[in-house]
Amino acid sequence: MEFLAGIHPKVVHFPIAFLMLYPIMELIFLFTSKEFFSKAAMLFLAIGVVGSLFAVLSGNQAFESVRNWTGEGNEIFSSHQKFANLTVWYFLALLVSRYFLFVKKKLNRLIISVIFVLSLLGGYFVYQAGNYGGKLADQVVINSISNTEKEK
Repeated sequence: MEFLAGIHPKVVHFPIAFLMLYPIMELIFLFTSKEFFSKAAMLFLAIGVVGSLFAVLSGNQAFESVRNWTGEGNEIFSSHQKFANLTVWYFLALLVSRYFLFVKKKLNRLIISVIFVLSLLGGYFVYQAGNYGGKLADQVVINSISNTEKEK
């Protein structure tokens, strides 16, 4: 499982990008009503959800691979994990709902407007997960510097 731990910092940026661009695709579809942008939005959302699942799995392994977490590091991880899990489940629910509405041909301007607003809330979860992830990376650096100084 060390492989998953090492790949987390490299993989995590892809779902962030797709999930942050997803609302823009919805907005473009809302204004143009072109089917291409509806399908692009669905694709961005699906790739973002799958990528975020992999990011959460690899992130949990990355946390387990680091020793000597401080109390502050554990608190930051807890917040990071909470927002990462919220992101996955929230966008998964949005994906299932949107797919159902897409298949049933029930996507109208009102529903797309609601989905757009909901996607912005999901963007907040992504932002918070990333923010705490950055703080967590800083903690890893601080811990490694402290461990290096203790060895001297």
